[in-house]
Amino acid sequence: MTKKPEIVLVGTGAVGSFYTGKLAQAGASVSFVCRSDFEEVQKNGVFIKSVLGDYSFRPKEVVRAISDYSGTPDYIIVATKVLPEINVPSLIAEKVDKNTTIVLLQNGINIEPPIMSAFPDNEIISGLAFICVSRESFGCIDHQDYGRLVLGTYPTGKSPRAEELAALFNSVDVKCETNEDIITARWKKLVWNAPFNPMSVLAGGATTREMMNSPETLKLVQNVMKEVLALAEKTGNPIDSTFIDAMIEDTSKMTPYKTSMLLDYEGKRAMEVEAILGNAVRLAAEKKLPVPHLESLYGLLTLIDRKNIENIAD
Repeated sequence: MTKKPEIVLVGTGAVGSFYTGKLAQAGASVSFVCRSDFEEVQKNGVFIKSVLGDYSFRPKEVVRAISDYSGTPDYIIVATKVLPEINVPSLIAEKVDKNTTIVLLQNGINIEPPIMSAFPDNEIISGLAFICVSRESFGCIDHQDYGRLVLGTYPTGKSPRAEELAALFNSVDVKCETNEDIITARWKKLVWNAPFNPMSVLAGGATTREMMNSPETLKLVQNVMKEVLALAEKTGNPIDSTFIDAMIEDTSKMTPYKTSMLLDYEGKRAMEVEAILGNAVRLAAEKKLPVPHLESLYGLLTLIDRKNIENIAD
């Protein structure tokens, strides 16, 4: 009998809870490292309302820190927000064994180097989630649309571990593909994230549908996307210009959706400004590539994020 893969999730928000819940359905042994939702998840497990069918599950272990986990994980899945104050290596180091694969199921560009530097001998799988999902309350997740995953060994190639995860996901109706060029795949996701996430906040809480229905806003979306494509090419990851049309078409069909950044803003939580915009703006400066639209979004959103955090402190 094939051994169940041992999986530990760090970052038990909507994305991490949904996907590891599906892995549990597929037969994996899933444990959670929780902080704010520890008591609720330990007591009642996780309920996921989903367009794929509602389900609930109980993690094998629910712990406050990874050092409290009793086993040695095959995979540590990191699904935290990418924020400067979150030091991922310190969160997971105590349970990273020589055979542990680290999976980054996170937003942003250029997020893998700190993990590779901290764990140079471990396999790193970079993962991209294309999903509309939110956390209604502790232990309760609302999956509204989509759900496709792309996984790839960082910085390039495929591996048996990536293929194992993909097979588990596909066995429970989560479309998952492996990609040998995961860096370019990350740039493709940024083509969508860079305009829609920040603009949903700057437009006063606009949904994807509201942004798509405004000709002026849609033009700005397209201009930001063009800058991301130009920057991707400068970094050696060219993307065909027709990709913009595909993204616009896909978004027009999407269930009206509040972006993850907007949900963080409305929830008075720090936003992933650096991962989605700051890293791109800094890369553009290194490459001496003008990106005025990206810089404008970054400048405005940095201030909004700072004021939002200050309001939390008050």
